Amino acid sequence: MKPSPLQTALLTTLTMIAFASNSVLNRLALGQKTIDAASYTTIRLMTGALMLFVIASLQRKKTEQTILGGSWLSAAFLFLYAIAFSFAYLSLTTGTGALILFGSVQVTMIVVALKNGERPQPLEWLGLALALGGLVYLVFPGLAAPSLLGSALMVTAGIAWGFYSIRGRGSQNPLADTAGNFVYAVPMILLIRMLTLGNVHVSTNGALLATLSGALASGVGYVMWYMALRGLTTTRAAIVQLSVPVIAAWSGVFLLGENVSVRLLFAGALILGGIGLSVSIRGKR
Repeated sequence: MKPSPLQTALLTTLTMIAFASNSVLNRLALGQKTIDAASYTTIRLMTGALMLFVIASLQRKKTEQTILGGSWLSAAFLFLYAIAFSFAYLSLTTGTGALILFGSVQVTMIVVALKNGERPQPLEWLGLALALGGLVYLVFPGLAAPSLLGSALMVTAGIAWGFYSIRGRGSQNPLADTAGNFVYAVPMILLIRMLTLGNVHVSTNGALLATLSGALASGVGYVMWYMALRGLTTTRAAIVQLSVPVIAAWSGVFLLGENVSVRLLFAGALILGGIGLSVSIRGKR
């Protein structure tokens, strides 16, 4: 059933906060060294899988034969995103990480669309060039540049999430597919956890933050997003996600005491402005 405009607005707002919370929670846990990155990712994926499995079980219709959908390939992209995301935040601030992630996701999806034969209009090309230019400027070496390794890891996370999103576009049962992908990703992260047992560091606070990220910000967040999408056009769905890096950046300032540099503000304007321009022109087409 399609939600009302008010329900759509509320669900969309809560979802964007949940998505931004993933960056805040990850940075809060790893920045304060309350947990190691591999353990954080393990708990996040496991609690997300459990929450989604429970929700999918409750939502399953009697005519449906399976609770879990998805595929091992999509799960591999999800795993790569999650592990690179966690390790990237060992050295990136909340806003910088979210901006690099979001920009990489959108640029990946646009490049794949070009490869598949889409022919953008001149303003779409301009938007893509601005977004790419903003990303390059943000990570370009200099006194104010973020960590090169952290940036590379977050770009990897963004590319992985972009391909994960592309594979999920044709899903007939997004909830079951997402639940399955989370479940299938658990053995992958457990393998990494077994290979890095010598570096385990988990406090109660760190485990709690990872659980909040997995069960609520990821699990419940994705369910709310699927509900909101019923009341959003594709263009509006893409544009509202421009708010995620902004929410994450200012949350980092107010909750974690992080600084917002001139470079981050300028690069953010280029990336978000370029993507917004490209998406809006595509929507008009």
